[in-house]
Amino acid sequence: MKSILIIGMGAFGRHLALKMTELKNDVMVVDKDAAIIDDLSSSVIDAQIGDCTKEDVLRALGVSNFDICFVTIGDTFQSSLEITSLLKDLGAKYVISKASRDIQAKFLLRNGADEVVYPDKDMAEKLAIRCSANNVLDYFSVTEDFSIFEMPIMQSWVSCSIEEINVRKKYHINILLIKNGSSLMTMPKADYTFKEDDKIIVIGKSDEVLKLADNI
Repeated sequence: MKSILIIGMGAFGRHLALKMTELKNDVMVVDKDAAIIDDLSSSVIDAQIGDCTKEDVLRALGVSNFDICFVTIGDTFQSSLEITSLLKDLGAKYVISKASRDIQAKFLLRNGADEVVYPDKDMAEKLAIRCSANNVLDYFSVTEDFSIFEMPIMQSWVSCSIEEINVRKKYHINILLIKNGSSLMTMPKADYTFKEDDKIIVIGKSDEVLKLADNI
């Protein structure tokens, strides 16, 4: 369990706050809009009304006591930049700020952000890959070249073991997990025999995995 501060209750900030709370973290949210804070007050540990571009408001929150501070301001980038900088000046341990463009990310990182996220860009990329590729059920980018994919197995794999298929050498992927209904097997051994309706979660070079997916 971690202590989390989330500043800015746009759509992304709200979803983040609710999910962080669901995962049993202590979450404080802050926004200038009293109606938004009133709506969220029963869902999180603490909800405060305040303009976090003002140093005295941030100071009163005790930002150094939080494990992670999120800046999810959606309306003005200037506010996001100011708050990110102030958080670091006031001793915030780790600051994650939201950006919509690369140039914004550069300024945020230069002004104190430890990490920058692109929720709109990331979701659009994920959706584009999942919908344009054949047989990709889910997708997560790890680096520029490597990704994690969920996909069905090839029909020819049924009743064959991972070793027999020689998955790593032939397809250049590593199988992290096998799903079948509600059954999950993590890091399956080489003698695992594939079953009908198995789905695999694999890591590999994106182009190699997409090539495999297209052939399923």
